[in-house]
Amino acid sequence: MPTDKSPEVILSPDGVIMMKGRGFIYSNSDIPQKISEWIDAYVLDPGENTCVIISFEYINSFTTITLIALLRKLPRVIPMNKKLVIQWYYEDGDHDILERGEHISSAVNIPFEFIKTK
Repeated sequence: MPTDKSPEVILSPDGVIMMKGRGFIYSNSDIPQKISEWIDAYVLDPGENTCVIISFEYINSFTTITLIALLRKLPRVIPMNKKLVIQWYYEDGDHDILERGEHISSAVNIPFEFIKTK
C-alpha cells in the first residue's frame, strides 16, 4: 500500500512490474524482501515481455541500492528468449531523478528507456 513515504508497487505475473511515487524505503522495511522473493519466483517462469515501469518523485539512497539489487535479477529472463524493457519516467526539469535513473541503468548494465513527462 503506497503512503506519502513508500512507493506504490505492482507485481503482475504477466510481466508488468511498476514502482511509482515516493521512494523512501528504509532498511527496516519488509518491502525489498517481498519484492525480491517475488522477482526470484517470477524469473523462473516469466511472461513473454517484462516491462518495468519506474516513476519516482523522490528516491532515497537505500531505495536506490535496493532497486539496483532487484533490477540485477531481471536479465535472467533474456536467455529464455523473453523481452525485458525498463522505462524510467521523470518530470521535465527534474535532473536529479533523471541522473539517478542514468546511474542505476549504468550500475545494472541494462539500457533504460527514459521518458520525460509534463
